[in-house]
Amino acid sequence: MMCGPGGAGKTTYAKRLEREGWARLSFEVEFWNRGIKTVPSAGVVSEVAADLKARLLRHVATGNDVVLDFGFWFRRQRDEYRALLAPHGIVPETVYLATSLETILSRIGDRHGRRADDWPLTEQTATEYFERFEPPTPEEGPLDVVR
Repeated sequence: MMCGPGGAGKTTYAKRLEREGWARLSFEVEFWNRGIKTVPSAGVVSEVAADLKARLLRHVATGNDVVLDFGFWFRRQRDEYRALLAPHGIVPETVYLATSLETILSRIGDRHGRRADDWPLTEQTATEYFERFEPPTPEEGPLDVVR
């Protein structure tokens, strides 16, 4: 499970795993593939989440390595996916991109909305995301902190 606020570097890390053969699941890619290029409604988010969960479970059933390129900003989201995978004997690792706000703000100017992984963020929005983010802790389960 990739974990970090917007602009932390999650997708860059996840794409590296994808090049190594992992399946990468991403809300942004799903939105883009459906022609959604702005913040979607809660109903669309729920629909995409259900689709991604089903795809995750299909990958797990076939033994594929999967990277969830989501964000997992809140512990309740991470716990939800842990509970989803537990009956299958899977204990997911959380990869937390511990990136400073300064670094995030320096990156967001390069986002122009030209592709799925390029959702634009304003400085204000990126700062709000950073401030609302709940960093994972070792008590949650396997954790790799990338600085």
